[in-house]
Amino acid sequence: MSGLYGWVAWRLQRTPPAASVRWLLPLALLAHGALIYQSVLGQGDIRLGFGNSLSTILWLTALTYWLSSHGAPLARLQSWVSGLAALSVLAMAFITATHVIPNSQALALRAHLVVSFLAYGLLAVAALHAVLMTMLEKQLHRGASLRNGAPPLLTLEAMLFQTIGVGFVLLTLAVFSGVFFSEALFGTPLQFSHKVVFAILSWLVFGGLLIGRHFRGWRGRTALVWTITGFTLLLLAYLGTQFVLEVLLGR
Repeated sequence: MSGLYGWVAWRLQRTPPAASVRWLLPLALLAHGALIYQSVLGQGDIRLGFGNSLSTILWLTALTYWLSSHGAPLARLQSWVSGLAALSVLAMAFITATHVIPNSQALALRAHLVVSFLAYGLLAVAALHAVLMTMLEKQLHRGASLRNGAPPLLTLEAMLFQTIGVGFVLLTLAVFSGVFFSEALFGTPLQFSHKVVFAILSWLVFGGLLIGRHFRGWRGRTALVWTITGFTLLLLAYLGTQFVLEVLLGR
């Protein structure tokens, strides 16, 4: 599986997207999704750990980007997404520890988890998009022309904010459902843990970016810095906490 993703990423870095790449990528996504389903839901309840959570997020990142690109993705960005998905398959293979999520049969909790993971996936695409735009902007400042059929930066910027807008709506649903319905979802009253604090900070950053875009016309480097900052906080909120507790501390 990781080899198939890796092959797609390698081909996209070397040549324009070919028919073989367009056919093999959905097959890789389908097989990756089956692995995640078996790991997370294969025993009837919901079992999550750092390995399969990371793999789920990067699978959703690859899936949402493939679906939203309408079969004509930016080759460099698609190669990054495929490469990260390949690494996440390896992470799931080597970091196998999971734990049962309490109250995991509740429909509300499952909906909360789906929305949360989708928000992660979309905002991960936005963060990678911001990194690509930063690289292309530096390339233009050096006097070089855009390669690999990349569209103009203004078009990329519009795509970036569309992705952030949808991701922010999903993140809002995830954060507010977790904050206001914590006891119903998780069986415990709300605790302002590191996860909750970082999630709220990420929501504030993305919300501030969208407000700044609407009222002040924020764009360019300002928008890119806010996007990467917001996603970094989101990473710390869940995956960062899981990594420290499960991988470093072994809890």
